[in-house]
Amino acid sequence: MNKGIRGFTLIEVMIVVAILGILAGIAFTAYSNQVMRSNRSDAIATLNDVSQRLQRCYTTYSAYDNAGCTIYNQLDNGVVESFEQYYEIDFEAGSESATTYTLVATPVEPPQTKDTNCDDMSLSHTGRREPEGCW
Repeated sequence: MNKGIRGFTLIEVMIVVAILGILAGIAFTAYSNQVMRSNRSDAIATLNDVSQRLQRCYTTYSAYDNAGCTIYNQLDNGVVESFEQYYEIDFEAGSESATTYTLVATPVEPPQTKDTNCDDMSLSHTGRREPEGCW
């Protein structure tokens, strides 16, 4: 064998490939989690917007469920999609639907459907936000 020729053995190359694969897997998982966390802002912005519009209805009509309230009619006829369409916003009337409500954002588009930490986010008429760690 010629002593002047040097190179990598197949085992050394395979070890490097395995290490790179492990690092790529960790990096991709961290990236995916960060994307899901940043997309939660879509739900937060839409929940806040719908809540503010409902508060305007309450100021005008002294009720959240008045027929003259445009956003209530949209919510009553179905759900409202979030701005970037990752979530659907649903209106859950409280025991007194004229004076209480809870808005619930449910993920409908990937990657948010894989967000198991914050699958449903809610905002009530009192400003209560759940789950706490998602806001």
